[in-house]
Amino acid sequence: MRTYLPKEEEIERKWYLIDAQGQTLGRLATFIARLLIGKHKPIYAPNVDVGDRVIVINAEKIKVTGKKLDKKSYHWHTGYLGGLKSKSLRKMLEEEPEKVLYLAVKGMLPKNRLRDKRLRGLRIYRGSEHPHAAQNPQPINLAGGI
Repeated sequence: MRTYLPKEEEIERKWYLIDAQGQTLGRLATFIARLLIGKHKPIYAPNVDVGDRVIVINAEKIKVTGKKLDKKSYHWHTGYLGGLKSKSLRKMLEEEPEKVLYLAVKGMLPKNRLRDKRLRGLRIYRGSEHPHAAQNPQPINLAGGI
């Protein structure tokens, strides 16, 4: 028996629209990561990008549980001496909620060469408007799944 590997011309990519309003950050990020990887498809292969494209709207209306708004912080370094910066989750959600969801999804994808390619299929927007109407995205209700 031979191992099946999907070919590029066999991969059919769909566009999904997810409304993040009232969704918990971690649960939403795992669901999005699963769609980007393509684990919901029967032709899934770990070494081939078979994932779909995801559009997320209302990113500023994401929920977090517990005391994470004040206790969780994001750190980065500017590259200069003494350049370690940090922001709390509350401040990040106010200033750039798209980045919060992006970093959560990025952390849930496998750390390999396909991660950047898969992340290019993720589009995150603050409001309920998005410029991808031509792709005819299929709305997903997270309670019901795909």
